[in-house]
Amino acid sequence: MRKLLIAAMVTLVLSSPVVRMSARQRSSPVMSEKRMLKVRQKQEWNTLKRQQKYQKRSMRGQRLSRATRAQMKHQMQRDRRALREKHRNERQDLKDRRRLMKERTRQVY
Repeated sequence: MRKLLIAAMVTLVLSSPVVRMSARQRSSPVMSEKRMLKVRQKQEWNTLKRQQKYQKRSMRGQRLSRATRAQMKHQMQRDRRALREKHRNERQDLKDRRRLMKERTRQVY
């Protein structure tokens, strides 16, 4: 039952920022690509933090072994590192695309 409750909360949390982000995109089409990336990454980061907060809260009420708690803690750390690396790669891809576009416009003229 507890796992079902956690899954439902995570699904609810993950779906709400996506809905708000799509509404913002429709209302403001002139928002730069960099700003959109920044907003999306911030929402993803907040979602991960919220998800991990709920995981920690649910662990408090359970009787888990020390090894299991350490395993869950390390998994949360891996998730944070993976998201940080993904965001870093996305920012670098954006910079590379901008550089490429700038270079192409120079070649045309």
